[in-house]
Amino acid sequence: MTGTISGGVFTPAPGLTLSRMGYGAMQLAGPHVFGPPKDRDEAVAVLRTAVELGVTHIDTSDFYGPAVVNELIKEALYPYPEDLHIVTKVGARRDSQGAWLPSLEPESLRQQVKDNLQRLGLDALDVVNLRVGGVDGPGSTPLAEEFGVLAELREQGLIRHLGLSNVTEGQLDEAQAVAPVVTVQNLYNIANRADDALLDRCAAEGIAFAAFFPLGGFSPLQSATLESVAARIGASPQQTALAWLLQRSPATVLIPGTSSVAHLRENVAAADLVLPADAVAELNAV
Repeated sequence: MTGTISGGVFTPAPGLTLSRMGYGAMQLAGPHVFGPPKDRDEAVAVLRTAVELGVTHIDTSDFYGPAVVNELIKEALYPYPEDLHIVTKVGARRDSQGAWLPSLEPESLRQQVKDNLQRLGLDALDVVNLRVGGVDGPGSTPLAEEFGVLAELREQGLIRHLGLSNVTEGQLDEAQAVAPVVTVQNLYNIANRADDALLDRCAAEGIAFAAFFPLGGFSPLQSATLESVAARIGASPQQTALAWLLQRSPATVLIPGTSSVAHLRENVAAADLVLPADAVAELNAV
């Protein structure tokens, strides 16, 4: 049994209720999301602690490591709690040096889904996000064919729900013409709000908007305003940034990553924060 976490839940589809404060498992791999973790026991403890704290939404991919993170999730959590939802993504692979390479050919997508199933020890994946953008953000590449491959696997029962990662509104339109979309996972944080309109649309359509890099990712958020507001409310800047995201929209679900149990507890505690209106107004102006 898991605990109950603050921040509430979001249900983008029947049978898919996600804790809005989730956990992104990417950082459990080695440096640059490549190779084994520096501390395997701590990595396992992070996953188990997340579930104990009430997290029911874990974000992963078989290209994290590659394979390493999914194997850790299975080691730590299998057999999985009934209310735990593992959201994975396909659309890329890693070379022997750890470079990120797009991999959207139909047969590759099918194999990536099979790899996720095998390493996680599942008969069906709760949610598979099609990752189509690059490191610089979403592109404008058509995705109907690639999304159609995942829709076929959904019809076969290997996937329950479909989502998108690193996409534009136009690409969301295109995907929705193929099959229902339950999650959109895009870069969004207090300092990068290019997807304000997309987030509002997701809320209106009942789609979970998973803000990745909610704390800036590889370039941590730095803002004098954020630090000032955090000091005033007695929280860390990171906790304040996460709390702002939770209050930004009821459709926002967060997947902050960490390889430390202590840092995980700090992130989850951000769900308890309620930012006063003046603080929200200041942060909105960042």
